[in-house]
Amino acid sequence: MKSVARAWLAFLLVWVLSFTSSQTVAAASANTPAQAIRNDIDLSTERIRDPCILVDRASGTYYMVATSDRVGPNGRPAVVAFTSKDLKRWAGPHVVFEIPEGFWAQKSIWAPELHHYNGKYYLFATFSSDELLPEQWRDWLPRVKRGTQVLVADSPLGPFKPFANESTLPADMMTLDGTLWEEDGVPYMVFAHEWVQVKDGTIEYVPMRKDLSAIAGEPKRLFHGSDAPWVRKNLEFGSTVTDAPWLYRTRTGKLLMLWSSFGTGNYTVGIATSQSGKLAGPWVQQAEPLYSKDGGHPMLFQRLDGQLMMILHSPNKLRERALLFEVADLGDTLRLESSK
Repeated sequence: MKSVARAWLAFLLVWVLSFTSSQTVAAASANTPAQAIRNDIDLSTERIRDPCILVDRASGTYYMVATSDRVGPNGRPAVVAFTSKDLKRWAGPHVVFEIPEGFWAQKSIWAPELHHYNGKYYLFATFSSDELLPEQWRDWLPRVKRGTQVLVADSPLGPFKPFANESTLPADMMTLDGTLWEEDGVPYMVFAHEWVQVKDGTIEYVPMRKDLSAIAGEPKRLFHGSDAPWVRKNLEFGSTVTDAPWLYRTRTGKLLMLWSSFGTGNYTVGIATSQSGKLAGPWVQQAEPLYSKDGGHPMLFQRLDGQLMMILHSPNKLRERALLFEVADLGDTLRLESSK
């Protein structure tokens, strides 16, 4: 029993460090202005959390956004982008969005994603405020207004503008890590429903308008965090985390979803498979995680030479770094080949 207790205490410590890390990034946003543009940035020296890369094949350019501690010219939290021609040396930071005065969420910006869709560029980002939701639980973390917002621009370097001064996802849900998926001509946002609100975190989806300006229906649940055999509950709250969904269609037509939670190796990336091959599922969790060495929030992209790649951050503490991996598409699952 003592060994079990020690294991749970270790898990709790890791979760606290992870939560503190994300909160520290958010808190630092009020103090760290965007720096002058540099052309020699090495990712191994930069603190980067929740990275996402957009590939522009026409110009041969990679665009990367991530959770950061930078603010814009007006001193408010901002999203910055970095560019590269070879995934080795990067230029930036370029401020692509700064929270405007009077915006519904002034506290922080998490997990931005860049998407090119129907001739426009879209920034999906999670915004958080200090405003409390009506329902609060005793001896629980504060339930605040938090949600993924969609912004639009004509360039991957912005400036991005929100469609409305409110979360794109329902304001009564604590949501995060929204990503874009199109199926049968319909765009969807796939996102995590925050465990702080529902205890057993979920991955959900909702249809969107063609221009991504708003949702076009009610969210539906795909699975709970506790469905994965590799996930470990938080000891203090008895909760399970769901983070960072990313969808991928394999060479044989299988629909996979990468997502993150906590396992025996701390922050972990797992894979779920849609049995129907459609977003609606049902989804089955693969027994073994894809990455279990205290890293997560992954996304996939094709390198300019066609090689499938994955980027994530690791470790999930105060000195996060972006890690790149070559990935093998095995048809029914994925395998990490090497880090780059």
